[in-house]
Amino acid sequence: MRIVRFISPATGQTLIGVDDGEAITEFGGIATVGELLRLTAAEIQDHCATADGPRHETAKVQLLPPADGRMDVWAAGVTYERSRTARMVESERAADVYDLVYEAPRPELFFKSTAWRVTGHGESVSVRADSGIDVPEPELGLIINRHAEIVGYTVVNDMSSRTIEGENPLYLPQAKIYLGGCAVGPAIRPAWEIPDPYALDIALTITRDGSVAWDGQASTGQLRRRLDELVGYLFREDAFPEGAILATGTCLVPDLPFTLRAGDEITISISGIGTLTSTVVAGKAAMNWLAETADEHGRRAPLRG
Repeated sequence: MRIVRFISPATGQTLIGVDDGEAITEFGGIATVGELLRLTAAEIQDHCATADGPRHETAKVQLLPPADGRMDVWAAGVTYERSRTARMVESERAADVYDLVYEAPRPELFFKSTAWRVTGHGESVSVRADSGIDVPEPELGLIINRHAEIVGYTVVNDMSSRTIEGENPLYLPQAKIYLGGCAVGPAIRPAWEIPDPYALDIALTITRDGSVAWDGQASTGQLRRRLDELVGYLFREDAFPEGAILATGTCLVPDLPFTLRAGDEITISISGIGTLTSTVVAGKAAMNWLAETADEHGRRAPLRG
């Protein structure tokens, strides 16, 4: 079962519902992911079990990223050994910063995206025009309700400019937060259906001109941080009235000097959670459609790639 945000083929409205793989059943009385995440975990599970709204054939429905309203996307950094090593290599002048945060009791947490900036499965992500080396970062995403409960999981592509962050760690927001810098989806897998989130396989494939340019595999079993620990720090002095998505860090980092190019296809799969595919474009102008959909209150017209 998946919780999905989608465009109703009957009305063109943006809705949420439960997908059993064959048909999507609309939730009754709840139209957004943000509204759903106002509920407790027990209430969300009950809504999933009792959904009885109109049904739509899954294959004929366009899915949208599972983020809307006042939801935030946040991310954790240096939570895997591989991530620590990669950051130290790219930031020779400040390598100790990454080593220290890897060993420290307090994790690195940073803001990643507002809901309107998030793209979904089959849409595009961007590399910055002012960066020379850019990579995807495949991450397990936690779906957290307003009560700080992990109620589901999704796939996150935490796009990153290695050039900008490597120049100075204080440039992290510019390396991470920009139009086209975050993809999430394709759906939410309920937490009660995942018996062990520390035993999920993660795979990243980057395809260029019909051939594999880079690929790698890892596991959430390599996480140094516990998921509830990350959530605890996120909610320690902050509030999320309509919930949040927290990306838990990456363990798949292409070796330097690999960089994404416009036209590349990024495929991230997490076992039991789903597969998120994005097409790479270059620069802000290629992502202007995303700002336009924000002006249209989040409405997506035909699928953009």
